[in-house]
Amino acid sequence: MAQAEALETVFWKDANLRKVWDDTVPGAPRATIPYALTREAIELYCTPADDWMRSPGTVNAGQSWSCNIPARPNDVITLQARALDKFIRRERLFVVHDNVFFNQYGDVICSGRGWTIRPE
Repeated sequence: MAQAEALETVFWKDANLRKVWDDTVPGAPRATIPYALTREAIELYCTPADDWMRSPGTVNAGQSWSCNIPARPNDVITLQARALDKFIRRERLFVVHDNVFFNQYGDVICSGRGWTIRPE
């Protein structure tokens, strides 16, 4: 258990492997890790079918996020989401919404505000 705790608190143990400003080359591809998305993962993390965000034709018009603390293995993540406003501009239906993700201790992991264009 002590080893797992050490891994959770040593955020920059591999800092010397990370690129610095001078190593950054605009346009150069980054190494990524493929993730096999399973149906179970989708069903586990998607919102209910009757959620107001899931109507066909919704377009993401922009978003802004703040990340506060890292999520950790075995955290229980809770989302609080709500519509803040809705308005019509240039005959388009906009909804402004916010999302806040908490861990099991009530700490905010990240929060974001977004704008969507909705179908009629």
